[in-house]
Amino acid sequence: MPSADPSADPSAETPRTSVYEPVSPQEPQPVQPTKEDEVARAGSELIGGPVGRRVLYAATWWTPVRVIALVALGMFALGMVQKMPCYNGAWFFGASSQYTHACYSDIPHLYEGRGFADGLVPYFDKLPGDMEYLEYPVLTGVFMEMASWVTPGSGSIQHQEKIYWMVNAGILMVCAAVVAVCVARTHRRRPWDALLVALAPAFALTATINWDLLAVALTAAAMMMWARARVVAFGVLLGLATAAKLYPVLLLGPLLILCWRAGRWREFRSALIGTVATWLVVNLPVMLLAGDGWSKFYTFSQERGVDFGSFWLILSQRMDSPLSTDTVNTLATALMLLACVGVGALGLTAPRRPRFAQLAFLVVAAFVLTNKVYSPQYVLWLIPLAALARPRWRDFLVWQACEVAYFLGIWLYLAYTTSGDAHKGLPTEGYQLAIAVHLLGTLYLCGVIVRDILLPERDVVRRAGDDDPSGGVLEGARDVFVLGAAARPVRAERRAGGAPAVKWGTASDPSR
Repeated sequence: MPSADPSADPSAETPRTSVYEPVSPQEPQPVQPTKEDEVARAGSELIGGPVGRRVLYAATWWTPVRVIALVALGMFALGMVQKMPCYNGAWFFGASSQYTHACYSDIPHLYEGRGFADGLVPYFDKLPGDMEYLEYPVLTGVFMEMASWVTPGSGSIQHQEKIYWMVNAGILMVCAAVVAVCVARTHRRRPWDALLVALAPAFALTATINWDLLAVALTAAAMMMWARARVVAFGVLLGLATAAKLYPVLLLGPLLILCWRAGRWREFRSALIGTVATWLVVNLPVMLLAGDGWSKFYTFSQERGVDFGSFWLILSQRMDSPLSTDTVNTLATALMLLACVGVGALGLTAPRRPRFAQLAFLVVAAFVLTNKVYSPQYVLWLIPLAALARPRWRDFLVWQACEVAYFLGIWLYLAYTTSGDAHKGLPTEGYQLAIAVHLLGTLYLCGVIVRDILLPERDVVRRAGDDDPSGGVLEGARDVFVLGAAARPVRAERRAGGAPAVKWGTASDPSR
């Protein structure tokens, strides 16, 4: 573990206070954001000001985790209220009304559109229309089907769709609370960082657009298990998350790099086997009994053209001869692989082994940035990772502002394209600007995280005296394989301002 230096550092982003003093490993004292983050300090004036230096941590029902869970539920409820214009009719009447109110959701439309209203079984029964089978991964399909069981089949189809949305929203609300609690429990000394998730405006606005929160909750739970060195549980949860959405499997890439660098092959192998085995348990029955329906998600992903939110759409709209879908697939895959190589090289050459959450954010961000579609709800994938990778309010809010701007931009653009000659909304050029802002916001956060990796003294988590709270077996482990400058036999990191050198990776490790 790195030594904590209580001396002042004029070049650091925040002043050092007593919060950085060593704490008991049995009862870790929480890091107070009001003592290390100027935005949190200013915002705390609304509730009485920053925590004082003589605060007593007495036992109380209002623990950080409970407060965060309640805040997350409250914000989710506000997101549901924001959808009320659509619930009251905009989903069903008027081509552009659901877009002008920015309250669109896939959930009510797919209740009838994917056969749930007619009692069709996902993956097994063919659907009328162009989409022959449900185009979602198996666990998400099970989620959708179970919600339809609770939805009464009486009344008008509009009434059924409203109830179906409400049932799904209720279950997704539980998922939102799970995400917040898991983030709070992943970094034991930094539970308040989960307020970034609970208060994220884009989280509330996009939570009920689709079913992504199921995979996000399972992924957050998996990361919490890894942070507690419960490797098999991590693999099982990550396998379930991958069975609900494809992106969680990307976390195995950063884990491979970090375990390679630390020589933790046994733990990585257990995580990999757990992930693959669990994914197969969920998918294999449907794969064998309804192969065509099972494969629809994968074939649809390949055949789908350039879509909303991606830089590929800007290129397509500005080119006289847009690229074919096959060409875009090839180029997007190449860019993603190149980004993964870059993340891997960063992990092996950084002066200090990156934290798991940092590389996890970078690889998932690379996926959404290079993909041919960047749907507004994809921000849900990144929010928990961002809170763990860069728990600093200024950078988080800059990124969230960009995401909220895009959230409004896409619906106003769709309002423009569906309002006929009235052209109510945002024209193509304005929507392209919204996409650019949206992409640049994500790139900005990536850049800050890369800087933290290359300059560990700028990492607010490590400046608090921790190594890698989300790293589990990786925290405090020695490096056994590094490249570049990190491979030099003796490397001391010096904080800016002449602070004493910090040695890392030398803690005793009885398991090795």
